Amino acid sequence: MSATLAATRAELTKIVSARAVWLLSGVIIALHLLLSAANLGVTSDAVAAITPAGTIEIFAGDPRPAHRALLEYLVSSSFQMCLFVPGVAAVIAGQEFRSGQLGQSLLAVPRRGRLIVAKVLAAAGWLVLLSVTIAAISAAALRLAVNDWDPGLPVSSGAWSGQAAFLAFSLLTGLTTLAITVIARSTLIGVVVTVGLAAATMTQLVAAVAPFLDALLPMSAGRNLLLDPAVGDLSAGPGHALAVLLLWPLVTGTLAWLSVRRRDAR
Repeated sequence: MSATLAATRAELTKIVSARAVWLLSGVIIALHLLLSAANLGVTSDAVAAITPAGTIEIFAGDPRPAHRALLEYLVSSSFQMCLFVPGVAAVIAGQEFRSGQLGQSLLAVPRRGRLIVAKVLAAAGWLVLLSVTIAAISAAALRLAVNDWDPGLPVSSGAWSGQAAFLAFSLLTGLTTLAITVIARSTLIGVVVTVGLAAATMTQLVAAVAPFLDALLPMSAGRNLLLDPAVGDLSAGPGHALAVLLLWPLVTGTLAWLSVRRRDAR
């Protein structure tokens, strides 16, 4: 166990020392701050116009119960950044395959299974930190919008459960991209595959042909886990979605372990 912890600390040091990881993470946080600030006025106006019956129109022509709609908006605000978080995982994994760094890592940690576990734990720590920051920004923006109506809403039980689901989705999809990048030994391929999987959901190409297969895609599973079925045509329930999200990093992580175990250290 101590050897695994030492290897994890070493992997975390690599992450913290990588300028590209800091740069991309900073861009994601800055983008989220910018979008949150841009939408704050619209959300505040919608909150100010909540009817005596407790309905709100965050989007014009779509009146909904205010508490449920605002909690959905909170989670959606965080969810929109999940298009970019996997890119950080790809950069973390891809740095090993430049200038023979994987070979150096294996000299320090000869047991390849332990090395993979250390990489996963270190990357998970960074992804959780980034995701928590995103969730905190979403909560702060909502707090500003609802301050004069229900300031406790961003820290209510519904908000906590929704944000926890977002954190699970962000972490699991990030680890999936990490594993894909290790298998491909290329940051670019890891990003391209991840974007391709997301595009298959966003364009509804798979859903139009085979809704069952669409429910197996990571982004579709995230949508099914996080969004309210009352406001969208979801392809599966939250239990199915969580199982799919757990299966992706499990399968790709196993393949990544086999890849590192059987291939040379280049």
